[in-house]
This record gives sequence, structure tokens and C-alpha cells, in this order.
Amino acid sequence: MQFIENKTYDELKIGDTAELIRKLTPKDIEMFALMSGDVNPAHVDEQFAKSDIFHKVIAHGMWGGALISAVLGTELPGPGTIYLSQNLSFRRPVGLGDTVTVRITVKEME
Repeated sequence: MQFIENKTYDELKIGDTAELIRKLTPKDIEMFALMSGDVNPAHVDEQFAKSDIFHKVIAHGMWGGALISAVLGTELPGPGTIYLSQNLSFRRPVGLGDTVTVRITVKEME
């Protein structure tokens, strides 16, 4: 069993990083749709998705947001982390088989 540990504020340093690399699978889409209730056919219906703007099944945008949450809550700073806001900009769709890298970097500390 792997243990996860947090870093306290005093242990954090500018430049600290953590990352998660994930390849999008049909199971990821299915599980996210079930948990979120977002069964938009662009995500779950291959036939519909072929006629949609991207012509393929794509990930839920908030799947990426959930990966950010996972890095913050398990890696940096780690367990006990509560983050209060995030701004997302979706530049390209993430399709089945695409690999996403979520990298968190400490840029400043107040």
C-alpha cells in the first residue's frame, strides 16, 4: 500500500512541482459520466460524436479539473488541501487515447 503525505506551508518552496500523467480511456469517460450525471452524447455516444464539432468522443472538460484536484489533494501540497478557486480554459478537446499531463508548480506564496 502506498502512503500519501502532505507538505505543510512551511515546507513548500517556490518552484516545487508535482504532476500526474493520464491516458484517457473509455472507462474514464464512463465513470466520470456516471459520477457526474453528465451523459452528454458528445462524451458517451460514439455515433453522435462523429457528427459533432470534433467528430469523435471527447473527455468531459471537468475530467481535467478533477485531475488538477487529484494532484493538489494527493501530491502537492497533499492530503488536507482545500483549494478555493480555479480558472480553466479549454483549448483543444481531449479524445480517447490522448495523454494529459497535469503539472502543479508553486509560483508564489503569501
